[in-house]
Amino acid sequence: MRILILAPHPFYQERGTPIAVDLLIRVLSERGDIVDLLTFHEGTNREYNRLQIERINPFPGVNNLRPGFSLKKLYCDIFLFFRFIYLVRKNKYDVVHAIEESAFMALLICPFYSIPFVYDMDSSMTTQLVDRLRFLRPFRRVLQFFESLPMRYAEAVVPMCDALADEARRYRVRNMVVLKDVSLVGQGESAGVVKNLRQELNLSGKVVMYIGNLESYQGIDLLLQSFSIVKQKNIGTSLIVIGGVAEDIKRYQGLAKQLGISDWVWFMGPRPVDEIGHYMVQADVLVSPRTHGANTPMKVYSYLDSGVAVLATRLPTHTQVMNDEIAMLAEPEKDDFAEAMLNLLSDERLRERMSINAKDFIQREHSYSTFRERVHSLYKHLETVAH
Repeated sequence: MRILILAPHPFYQERGTPIAVDLLIRVLSERGDIVDLLTFHEGTNREYNRLQIERINPFPGVNNLRPGFSLKKLYCDIFLFFRFIYLVRKNKYDVVHAIEESAFMALLICPFYSIPFVYDMDSSMTTQLVDRLRFLRPFRRVLQFFESLPMRYAEAVVPMCDALADEARRYRVRNMVVLKDVSLVGQGESAGVVKNLRQELNLSGKVVMYIGNLESYQGIDLLLQSFSIVKQKNIGTSLIVIGGVAEDIKRYQGLAKQLGISDWVWFMGPRPVDEIGHYMVQADVLVSPRTHGANTPMKVYSYLDSGVAVLATRLPTHTQVMNDEIAMLAEPEKDDFAEAMLNLLSDERLRERMSINAKDFIQREHSYSTFRERVHSLYKHLETVAH
């Protein structure tokens, strides 16, 4: 098949959605499909058989495009839309695989060329907009109606988690494949020597670690506030934060200083994905303090596959994947999160039991082979439609 993937974000970058798109392309390449990827101007190229990357060229240019809704992203979407029209007029595609808001572009254009399209739901756009722009809250139902349109008319809908699948089912989707993310542990080998953080930072006690971006919805405020409570009762513990851009790191360093914990909190900046597994095993507890959103963070699957105990907030973003047998779940409130952290840090047997259960679960449900099977199932159906 010849497939056009619409990816309205920088590609390739080592964060959630671009990593998921990279996995999709990898499977399609293994299938023998011809893939054109239309994406933003930022990011690095990836090499796969029969892959052609098409990039927009916005003028004037913008840079440092961050996750989530922004005016910069909206501006780039305009260029993506017109490049999309050019490509479907130039080439004969069997399927358009539209990610996030590009599903609206597919909804407008694909019917004119009799091309079936897939709506790949990596998040709820309504939730993102309402969380970012509070004045839109009274218009939530209107926004949900417009978001439902590509769900109603797509040949298939591909949510990345059960919560998004439940939302899509409200609109009587004909064909739906829940394409959950996978653990990235062991997906690649580190190109360099991974530092021993305990030696580098001269740490002797327990280590709590967070990995991911530092956007507000990730709950870093909650994490730091909870850790300040932990430090009052567990003097030897340190917190390591991996990820984030310079602006966010500076802001949270300031908060750590205000809370009086800056001597025990280390912001290491971003690290390559193929090194993350080596860093995770240096921790005693991995944390996901996310406070907003319905989709499950991709890092959670690698956390659970790491062999290290996991602490997360008891919210649908986590509970649709985790339960009390494979992770410690706490209310998204600083005292409860701190108490859960202390319980894990003080109980080695509990950490070991949870980490073993979690790894077994991930190997069964969220391996690359499971992901590949689901993509094959989706595209086997699309082949019958396209022909």
